[in-house]
Amino acid sequence: MSGMSARIKEMVRVATARLGGEQAGGGGASSSGFARRESTARLGGGGTSLRRQPQPMAPSVRTVCCNDREANAPVGYKGNSVSTTKYNILTFLPKGLFEQFRRVANLYFLMISIMSTTPISPVHPVTNVVPLSLVLLVSLIKEAFEDWKRFQNDMSINNAHVDVLQGQCWESTPWKRLQVGDIVRIKQDGYFPADLLFLSSTNPDGVCYIETANLDGETNLKIRKALEKTWDYVIPEKASEFKGEVQCEQPNNSLYTFTGNLIMDKQTIPLSPNQLLLRGCSLRNTEYIVGVVIFTGHETKVMMNSMNVPSKRSTLEKKLDKLILALFATLFTMCVIGAIGSGVFINEKYFYLGLRGHVEDQFNPQNKFVVTILTMFTLITLYSTIIPISLYVSIEMIKFIQCTKFINNDLHMYHAESNTPALARTSNLNEELGQVEYIFSDKTGTLTRNLMEFFKCSIGGEMYGTGITEIEKGGAERAGIKIDDDEGKRSANAVHEKGFNFDDARIMRGAWRNEPNLEACKEFFRCLAICHTVLPEGEETPEKISYQAASPDEAALVAAAKNFGFFFYRRTPTTVMVRESHVERMGSIQDVPYEILNVLEFNSTRKRQSVVCRFPNGRLVLYCKGADNVVYERLADGNHDMKKTSREHLEQFGSAGLRTLCLAYRDLSREQYESWNEKFVQAKSSLRDRDKKLDEVNGLPSFGYYYDD
Repeated sequence: MSGMSARIKEMVRVATARLGGEQAGGGGASSSGFARRESTARLGGGGTSLRRQPQPMAPSVRTVCCNDREANAPVGYKGNSVSTTKYNILTFLPKGLFEQFRRVANLYFLMISIMSTTPISPVHPVTNVVPLSLVLLVSLIKEAFEDWKRFQNDMSINNAHVDVLQGQCWESTPWKRLQVGDIVRIKQDGYFPADLLFLSSTNPDGVCYIETANLDGETNLKIRKALEKTWDYVIPEKASEFKGEVQCEQPNNSLYTFTGNLIMDKQTIPLSPNQLLLRGCSLRNTEYIVGVVIFTGHETKVMMNSMNVPSKRSTLEKKLDKLILALFATLFTMCVIGAIGSGVFINEKYFYLGLRGHVEDQFNPQNKFVVTILTMFTLITLYSTIIPISLYVSIEMIKFIQCTKFINNDLHMYHAESNTPALARTSNLNEELGQVEYIFSDKTGTLTRNLMEFFKCSIGGEMYGTGITEIEKGGAERAGIKIDDDEGKRSANAVHEKGFNFDDARIMRGAWRNEPNLEACKEFFRCLAICHTVLPEGEETPEKISYQAASPDEAALVAAAKNFGFFFYRRTPTTVMVRESHVERMGSIQDVPYEILNVLEFNSTRKRQSVVCRFPNGRLVLYCKGADNVVYERLADGNHDMKKTSREHLEQFGSAGLRTLCLAYRDLSREQYESWNEKFVQAKSSLRDRDKKLDEVNGLPSFGYYYDD
């Protein structure tokens, strides 16, 4: 599988693949914030349904008949075979020669070779043509070898096998033979061969975990959830009955957006990016999933983001061109001086030159201008060796050996955890590695490996967490302040586990029940336990449970809630179960089911994540977490002192090198929720401008958060 992964990575060259924000909800903290330390128409079933040709509603809509190749055939969707090569048999010679003659030296020697075939040349043409031909041949062989490796990688990808539904059984089929509308099965650790509509998985709640490292470099598992309507189509007998129609957007290069509708059983169900599985991603922690092919081959999102193989020229090569131009200028100056001297000093009186009779134009004293011009071209041909023709071919061979023998076998660039060695895809840019002077990196993931820990928090204007960050220690040392070692000692209540590194006896081990801001603490911890998309795995005990989260931020939040006495241990499609250290009855523990009515996911526009939930007693609450500026501008009026205090805590957290996040909540009346939910459902079902409409609707329930939680 590691070889397959390497081939996938070779194929995928994504131009832009980063979301402009954190999955868990961006930066900033709040009055109730915390800080983290960073180290239609196929209806019914079976053969009784009528066949219909896909009829797009508009040119901007793509219509796919699921599990019906004959209905999709007239549309002429592209196949699933891909090619990332730079040349083909017809274009290799002309395109390859064009690339070679982009080099100044090669162009210069071509000119010299042409001049050497004329009578003015003092040397035989072979002395210039043969070396140039050898240089071009070596360079073209290197280009052909590197492109051949790309071709082999393409063949390996195109001939990889995937299970495709044929009748009522799975049949192993090469990727290149997939067609739009096919139903496929992807097993654990397998790669998605095309962009798929997620139908069902072996997980009972219709979710799967995917890894998008080949697309955006993120190693955190992402969660995708199938529509509840399609959960039953897991086994081939049931999947063969699936006859729906997908109406969605045309192929585009937006990796993080997808709008469409699934029409089945006379119902129109809206689709979102949660139901889209992109080519190049891999399936993790799920036995297998079933999906429908929506986009294939070069119409998949990852291939539409990839660029054609460019003709790369390194900084050294560009500098060589400039040096060769300088040498040519020197050569030209020498030839001009020699030609002028020849024209001035040539004369019949020098009998030993034999110029008294009939002579060629180049040596005719009667036409000194012609002598000067022809002599200049003769000297250019004669002095051409001042520019070394072997320079480029020597550099080409050195770079080729660097790639194949040194870089690809360098143990210092081997990643043992993923069994991934260094791979030089092209030898044209080797020397660029030595030109790097500065590396610019954010502090959120590249340097910290996305290690997030709950370290400090501020609840209702009161700051908690006694730990000292490395940045604080460094600042104190620079200021000449000695930090007492006793301050670094952890109390008996301190807990350090994955995602949680917190020490404050005031709120640990249930002590928060004695705090004056008891209600604020309770809502804060509930928000941590409810407002997320984390999935629990393993035994439902605090010691043995594990969390699968879309980002380490969310896992850290849920781990914090668990340690504060709000243990999230189970999720169903509509409910989250939280085991609370119940405050109303001191010392008791109660399992509380919270009905999740709506999840407003984080995106770069909203910069926050919200959850609307219903308590067992019917209470409706909107919990929110997000960037401090976004949450602060939606806070309820009043309590300016508390807002000011919380803002100061934010600044302290930031100065200590901590990332920050705001938490807030508000109670909703039944009328408020029903009015908003109606608009939300309409926007979610819209096929056109869905994201814009959802952004407008998603802001409606966000007014007047309580900040004193």
